[in-house]
Amino acid sequence: MTGGSLGLRGSHGSSQPSAKFPAIARKYSSKMLASSLREKERVLPVICRYLGRRRVAMILLVALALLAFVWGSLKVSKACSVCYIPVELARARMPSSLSVSPVLRNLTYVVDGNPRKTELHGGSDFGGYPSLKQRNDSFDIRESMTVHCGFVKGNKPGHHTGFDIDEADLMELQQFHEVIVASAIFGNYDIIQQPKNISEESRRTVPFYMFVDEETEAYMKNSSVLDSSMKVGLWRIIVVHNIPYNDSRRNGKVPKLLLHRILPNVQYSIWIDGKLQLVVDPYQVLERFLWSQNANFAISRHYRRFDVFEEAEANKAAGKYDNASIDYQIEFYKSEGLTPYSDAKFPITSDVPEGCVIIREHVPITNLFGCLWFNEVDRFTSRDQLSFSTVRDKIMKKVKWSIDMFLDCERRNFVIQAYHRDLLEHMPSPVASVIRGRPSLNHYSLTGRTPVKDTRRNRRFSARHHRKSVAGTRNKQAISQARKFYLISNYAT
Repeated sequence: MTGGSLGLRGSHGSSQPSAKFPAIARKYSSKMLASSLREKERVLPVICRYLGRRRVAMILLVALALLAFVWGSLKVSKACSVCYIPVELARARMPSSLSVSPVLRNLTYVVDGNPRKTELHGGSDFGGYPSLKQRNDSFDIRESMTVHCGFVKGNKPGHHTGFDIDEADLMELQQFHEVIVASAIFGNYDIIQQPKNISEESRRTVPFYMFVDEETEAYMKNSSVLDSSMKVGLWRIIVVHNIPYNDSRRNGKVPKLLLHRILPNVQYSIWIDGKLQLVVDPYQVLERFLWSQNANFAISRHYRRFDVFEEAEANKAAGKYDNASIDYQIEFYKSEGLTPYSDAKFPITSDVPEGCVIIREHVPITNLFGCLWFNEVDRFTSRDQLSFSTVRDKIMKKVKWSIDMFLDCERRNFVIQAYHRDLLEHMPSPVASVIRGRPSLNHYSLTGRTPVKDTRRNRRFSARHHRKSVAGTRNKQAISQARKFYLISNYAT
């Protein structure tokens, strides 16, 4: 028996029967193709009629979003194992006094009731428009320094300075705390994530502050999530008025980078972006990434990129900011000596952080770093990954100080990223169902008074109209109920 008789492929990749009987093969293939097309033509309209075109479009949209999310998850690093000691031991390892700040001992801040822009590029009233000369002088580390650090219009941050906070909240934020956890949601962009695995000791001693703008506050109240107690689970809600920027992400950089100004009497803080859920006790996080490492500032490196130039191109490709502003910032840093990352920079392991978590001890040198990093965000783009290494390296040239950049998979061990609010709202509810019952034979006109003739055409129209209206209403109700259930269950302690 030969290979040809078995229909095995020949040397040129064609099966032997097809080579011997091309007409028959083509006829058979064309019949199969036509049959397949007819099947698709019959099935697709049935699916569309059964589900409705809008629902099919919604399912396809959600499927694409989930596919993109899964694909992104496959590409990023996963959480890796991190050893934490018990909470009681972690708290016992808290240093009895703050670290000694290298060189810098006394840090004060610029106050200017009427800031004016003297140079063409960048800056804001809130940041005070520091000149390039003032910017350069701020990197000359001395024992006593006065620098621009936001809130320039007053001596008391949050009081008629922009980013204003109610007096009762300001009094709370002035209190002494050894450890705090802070986050922010502006522009109603995220849903508050409740921390998990928090010890009774931390619940008693560690405040959790969530900064929100008036838009986010209104949404939370309308969703019955926030009441007069201004508490959502562990989070105390701090409402910010007179926000300084039109860009919600840039407003979020104020508490993220200038937390030491808003909470001047705090020793240690953990900052997490609003999209994240903390799942490890704060004392364990501080012990693992600060106290056991002899560090006073820790941040995870980016999961993929180490080079600022690559990060800039990635931001442009993703439309994170307008390309011209990104190019201007990178060219400016190049003129100051910025070079691509290489092994020659070791022991520095990366020039690009994954900046959604910051763990720090509030000492003058880390406070200065926060001020100068914020000034770069205020002057250039709000993409803080682009300016991080420039500020870090300029300070490190002057004093013996460094930032602990741990692996991103370690960060993923103690915080979990959740969906943004807009994606959650477009998810179809799993309890939604297709209306299958046959419509009533007695239909009425749009006025609801005059009976119409029950013709076949009218029956088709009425059934289609009934399915659309009822299914649409039930979809909206189901999605609303699912979203409300998610909000309430997620905010519960």
